[in-house]
Amino acid sequence: MTWSILARDVDGRFGAAIASRFFAVGAFSVHSQRGVGILATQALMNPLYGPAGLMLLAQGHAPAAVVAALTTADAGRAQRQLHVLGAAGPGAVHTGEACIDWCGHLARGDAGEPFSVAGNMLAGPQVIEATADAFERSAGRPLAERLLAALAAGEAAGGDRRGKQAAALRIQGHEDRLELDLRVDDHAEPVRELQRLYTVSLERFQPFVACLAGRHDPVGELDRARIEAAVERFHAARRAGDDGQGR
Repeated sequence: MTWSILARDVDGRFGAAIASRFFAVGAFSVHSQRGVGILATQALMNPLYGPAGLMLLAQGHAPAAVVAALTTADAGRAQRQLHVLGAAGPGAVHTGEACIDWCGHLARGDAGEPFSVAGNMLAGPQVIEATADAFERSAGRPLAERLLAALAAGEAAGGDRRGKQAAALRIQGHEDRLELDLRVDDHAEPVRELQRLYTVSLERFQPFVACLAGRHDPVGELDRARIEAAVERFHAARRAGDDGQGR
């Protein structure tokens, strides 16, 4: 019912983008934790994979061992699709033999920036191939924008063969809260709407959230003039070709 892409960047951020002809796909499919990892459960999704998988990653198990543990213990594994990225090394993917065609997955990238794409009930293998190719071509751009470009390319290649309904984008940065969590639960053009929401988030939301209390600053910025200055620095950095986060 779905295809998704998971990625980890050189700074240790995790990101995911997902689209489906399934209402509110972002509500149950993607799970992440700062410094630990990210995973997506789809096809006949098993939301229990999220907490259990992140716990195993936090205990030091490699993604391949996490996938094996979760699917081996699940009587429904033949109808599940799961991919997992940890804080280091390559990820791991499972596509059950009873997932509906076209279904499949791929993993690419180097040890520093691995990513994986998985999907089921798709128009064909070109969907995940186009998604992966677009992600690789967008190297150097902010992680969120790379994921959005990849999702758009997968949709242009056919996407979910049943049509469109929902999409989501998640970025897990260096705080316990999500750096970015955008969802389109029900829309005629969910991928396009997700891109619009991302563009709106750049106006004030993203630079404002960076001023909030966090792990290294339990109070956050309280002076409104300095908050406005931070917003302006964010936009100046983007105009200069930076991603607003010093890169």
